[in-house]
Amino acid sequence: MAEDKTNARMRERPVAERIRDFEEVPLGYTAQQAVAEAKRCLQCKDPKCVKGCPVEIDIPAFIKLIAQGLPAEAASKIKETNSLPAVCGRVCPQEEQCELTCILNAKKAPIAIGSLERFAAEAESKENTEPRRSAAGSASIAVIGSGPAGLTCAGDLAKLGYQVTVFESLHVIGGVLQYGIPEFRLPKKIVDLEVQYVKSLGVKIVSDHLVDEIDGLLKEYQAVFVGSGAGLPNFLGVPGENLPGVYSANEFLFRVNMMKAYKFPEYLTPVKIGKKVAVIGAGNVAMDAARVSLRLGAEEVLIVYRRSRGEMPARREEIVRCEEEGVKFHLLTAPIALYPDQSGWVKEMECEKMELGEPDQSGRRRPITVPGSEFKLPIDTVIVAIGNSPNPLIIRRNPGVRANDRGGIIVDDRQATSLPGVFAGGDIVRGSATVISAMGDGKRAARRIDEYLRAAGQRL
Repeated sequence: MAEDKTNARMRERPVAERIRDFEEVPLGYTAQQAVAEAKRCLQCKDPKCVKGCPVEIDIPAFIKLIAQGLPAEAASKIKETNSLPAVCGRVCPQEEQCELTCILNAKKAPIAIGSLERFAAEAESKENTEPRRSAAGSASIAVIGSGPAGLTCAGDLAKLGYQVTVFESLHVIGGVLQYGIPEFRLPKKIVDLEVQYVKSLGVKIVSDHLVDEIDGLLKEYQAVFVGSGAGLPNFLGVPGENLPGVYSANEFLFRVNMMKAYKFPEYLTPVKIGKKVAVIGAGNVAMDAARVSLRLGAEEVLIVYRRSRGEMPARREEIVRCEEEGVKFHLLTAPIALYPDQSGWVKEMECEKMELGEPDQSGRRRPITVPGSEFKLPIDTVIVAIGNSPNPLIIRRNPGVRANDRGGIIVDDRQATSLPGVFAGGDIVRGSATVISAMGDGKRAARRIDEYLRAAGQRL
C-alpha cells in the first residue's frame, strides 16, 4: 500500500461561495486538527526544519506546545524570532522551506508547519495576550519602509533595546502586505494586528512620510535600514501595451486592495474589468490578479505564460485554487502585440507558441519561439504580472549607495550597503521576492546593526 503523502489540509470555503466575495478562503485548523497534526512531529534532535526557516523559528518547540494544548504559548515561542506569525502562516511558501526539509518528507507527508503557525497566531489573538514592551536605550535607528523586511528589522532591534522609528510613505502600515496581497488571501485585519504587535515592542511608526535622502537620517540616527520595496512594475515591451484596458498588476491590485475598488461604489475607486481577462505571468501576483478578476465579475480569465507548468513560480496551492475557481491556463504562450477596438480599448492579443530550450540564469528552461505559430485571442482586459523592479528613488538621491544593473541596492552577506551605517533588505535588494525572504533579510540586518553599533561603542 502506498504511503499517504498528504498532511491535514485546512478547511476551505466552497468554490461557488468564495468567488462571489473577498472573504478569506482557507478557514484554518480546528483545535482538534491542530493537536493531531502537531502530535505527528518527531521532535528531531537535529531539526532540519529550523535550518529551512529564514527567520529561524524554533519549530519543534512551538509544535510541541500545540500538541500539549498550549497554542498561545506556542505563538509566544514563535514571536521570539518572528514578529509576523499570522502573516507567515498564510503567505510563506513553507513547502519550499521548512516543510521541504522536514524529515517526514522522505516517506510520509511533512508536518503542516505553516498551518500550525497560523493556528497558534490566531489562538493568541483570541486570548488578547499583551506583549512586553522592550526597554528603550539611547541608540536610535531609522527604518525606511514598513513592509515585511522593515517590520522584522524594527521588531528585532526593539527587542534588543534600541529606539526604532519606521518611516512609511503611504497612509497605512504594512507595505506589500497591505497593497499587494488580496483580502481573500491575507485579510488586512491580520496585518493590522501584526503591526500593533510591532508597535507594542516600542517601535515608533510614522506614516505619510517619504524618505529619499539618507544623509539627513544619519545625522539623527546611528544606523539606517532601507526596506523600501520594489514598486516599479515590469512591462512586456510589445506594441499596444499602452492601450486602455491594460493594467500593470501593481496598479490593478493597489486599486483593489488599498483603494477598496471591490467595494465600489461604497469606496469611490472604480476599476473597469472586462468579460475576458488575460493575466500575463505565472507567479503569486499573477494568480492573485486572476482570482481578483473573477471576483470583480470577469466571465473568463486566462493565465498566459511562456513556460510550462513545471516552471510556474507561484505556490502550488495558489495554482490549484485558481484552477478550482475556473481560471484557464495558456502555457508555452507569449504575447507579441495588443490591438484596439474602434473606440481604442484593447480587444485582441496576438501570441506565439513557445518551446523550452536549455536553462537560463534563473535555472528554468529558456522559452524559444516556435516559428509560424502566431495566433490571436479575443480579450478586453490585460493585466501584466511579470515582476517588479526596485524602487529607484533611494538610488537616485543617494549616490553613495551602490546598485546593480537591475536597480537593486548591493549588500554583503549580512545586508550592509556600501555606505557605512546603512543596511538594506527585501525587494529593494532582491527585486520581487517572497515575504519570508524579505523577513529573513530584516532579521540578518538587525543582527548586523547591533554588531555595528557595539563595535562603534553606541550599543546603548
